[in-house]
Amino acid sequence: MDSRQLRYFIAVYEQRNLSRAADQVNVAQSALSHHISNLEAEFATPLFERKSRGMDPTAAGERLYEHARIILRAMAEAETEVREGARVIAGEISIGMANSGVKAIGVELMRTVLTKYPKLKLSLTESLSGATLMHLMISNVDLALVYNPPSEKELITEAVLEEEMFLVGIPKLVGKGKTPIRFEELSRLPLILLRYGLGLSSRALLDDPVLLKRLEGGAILHANSITGMTGALVEGLGCTIATKLFAREELAAGRLIARKVVEPKLTRTLYLCRLRNRPMTYAMEEMRRLMLSLIAEQVREGAWQAELVGQERSPRGR
Repeated sequence: MDSRQLRYFIAVYEQRNLSRAADQVNVAQSALSHHISNLEAEFATPLFERKSRGMDPTAAGERLYEHARIILRAMAEAETEVREGARVIAGEISIGMANSGVKAIGVELMRTVLTKYPKLKLSLTESLSGATLMHLMISNVDLALVYNPPSEKELITEAVLEEEMFLVGIPKLVGKGKTPIRFEELSRLPLILLRYGLGLSSRALLDDPVLLKRLEGGAILHANSITGMTGALVEGLGCTIATKLFAREELAAGRLIARKVVEPKLTRTLYLCRLRNRPMTYAMEEMRRLMLSLIAEQVREGAWQAELVGQERSPRGR
C-alpha cells in the first residue's frame, strides 16, 4: 500500500464509479481497477461491492476511507512542513556563550536575528564556559559555545576553532617587552585564574590538563567574574593566562600587555555543543550555521585571533 493507491481508492470511494474516478485521477480505468484489486488482496477483504450501477464501499472500505484521508492529510502536512518550514525560521531559541564568544559575535548575532529572522525569539546567555555548559546540560539553552567540554555521552560537540593563550598583565609584573616567556617561568608569577564555572574546574583555560593542573597549583587567586578579573589585572594584583580577545580593550589602550608563552605553546579549543537527546530544529540548524559563519568571518578578518578547526570531532578524540 502506498500513497498513490490510497489516492486512487479515495477517488473510487467518492465517485462510486470506476470511469469517473479514472477521469479524476487521470489514469486508465483498467489500471485503476488493478490497483483496487491489489489493495483488496493486500487486506484480504473486499473494499467495494461491484454493481451494474457502480461500486458501493463495504464496511472495510468505509473504515479504510477514514484512515486514508487522515494518512494523506498527514503526508501533505509533513511535505509542506519540510518544504516550507526552513524558509521561515520562527519560534524560540536559547544560545549560551562563553564571554569570548559574546565579545566576538554576540552583537552581530543579535543584529542578524532581529533583521533577518523577525519571527525568531532569541535568548542569549553569557557566562563563564563551565556555567555555559551547565546551562546546556540542564536544558536552559539549546546551543552552547564552550571551551574544552568534558567527554559526556549526552553531548554532541563540534570543534570550531583553536586559540593561543598568552600571559596577560601590566608591564611591571609580566615585563615591558613582548618577547615570549617560557612556561616554566610562569610559576614565579602571581597568577589569577578564572574558575570558568559554578564550582567547576578551569578546564576551559587549556587543552592540556597536565599543564592546566600546574598552573592551578600556583595560582594566588581564582575568580568567577570577568569584570573582577580585568580590574585586578589593571590594578596589578596579578597576571593571568588568557587570549588577546579576552583583554582586547585593555590591550588596545595599553593598560595591559600580552606575552606569548612558549615551550610549550598554550592553546584551548572552542566547541559548539548541543544535547544528543534534543532533536535539531530548523531554528537550531539555522543558528548553528549563522554562528559558525560569524566566527569564521571574525577569524578571517583577524578580529578573533584563532585558527578554524573546520571539522567535527568529540572531546574524546583529543
